Amino acid sequence: MTTSPARRPVPRPTKLSEPFWRACAEGRLLHQRCSDCGAAVFKPQAFCPRCLSNSIEWKESSGRGVVNTFSVVWRPQTPAFQVPYVVAVIELEEGYQMMSNIVNCDVDAVHCDMPVSVVFEPVDADEDVVLPFFEPRR
Repeated sequence: MTTSPARRPVPRPTKLSEPFWRACAEGRLLHQRCSDCGAAVFKPQAFCPRCLSNSIEWKESSGRGVVNTFSVVWRPQTPAFQVPYVVAVIELEEGYQMMSNIVNCDVDAVHCDMPVSVVFEPVDADEDVVLPFFEPRR
């Protein structure tokens, strides 16, 4: 009996999040911005969480930010994840935060306030899924 390799869980885009995932596949990072109060919004929302306006627009992000907080994972969620890996909350220049992984960096070198930039990596060729990760800014 042979077993197939474990597959990494992948996002399932919704009507609301589809523009974000399509942009990732194109190598672009998007966030939403409220046209009424100017708040940066992430994760994709139907309305602004600050002022409740439904005047939300997609904007392209620079992809530059800093590590706000992080954790090194030594015990994988599933066998599809290779340990150790870093899960971090990134504070983007545009004023929003997103959770992602730090890649292309030794886990011992990661620290809070570390400048990072987005990189895009395909994670599931069968599903054509590209995820945004972050690496130390050069």
